[in-house]
Amino acid sequence: MSDINNESGTNKASVSVMRAPVSFASEELILVDSDDTVVGYRDKFNTHEGAGVLHRAFSAFLFDHHGHLLVHRRSEHKPLWPGFWTNSCCSHPRRGESIDAAVTRRLREELGVTAVSTPVYKFEYHAHFEAVGSEHELCHVYLARSVDEVEVSPHAEEVMEWCWLAMDDVDAWLVERPEDLTPWFRQEWSALRGLYRPQLERFVSDCIEAGRRGAA
Repeated sequence: MSDINNESGTNKASVSVMRAPVSFASEELILVDSDDTVVGYRDKFNTHEGAGVLHRAFSAFLFDHHGHLLVHRRSEHKPLWPGFWTNSCCSHPRRGESIDAAVTRRLREELGVTAVSTPVYKFEYHAHFEAVGSEHELCHVYLARSVDEVEVSPHAEEVMEWCWLAMDDVDAWLVERPEDLTPWFRQEWSALRGLYRPQLERFVSDCIEAGRRGAA
């Protein structure tokens, strides 16, 4: 893969934008069963403690008008997988909030972008991080693109570093240094480049075409 520290990895930046916190250990997450039926609510801290409790989540992949994917390095203050590289945005819908609305909200809060998004698939995964805790999620995977070409402005408490990468570079990273990446990113990208490749390629093609129309 291209070294993300050189100029071939586009728009790499250290993050220094500090805003009001957007993540809270006390916020209620939506507990679900394997069919994604709501079974209750629990605060975020206790939902991720120990083996974790299955809860609803989403994971978004934001593309620019060149067909590049935004990836970021998680804040060192994150309790689970701090400092790991991951996809554009991952979070949870709040009680009473639709997943579509949560994706739009979180992309704005965490990355400072207004985006349009489309759901692709959902899956259940369970991953443990050392003795700290676990992710056990029914995760809805989305593709997204910014409605304009404004620069992203990541939240300093959520994101350490970020860059835009060509899809082939993401593929190579997954093969060459999978230990750099969060477990959900590895699983989701493999699925998007495999079973859901037609949807991904169609979406990225639309992103590029939108960029051409905007430049015309």
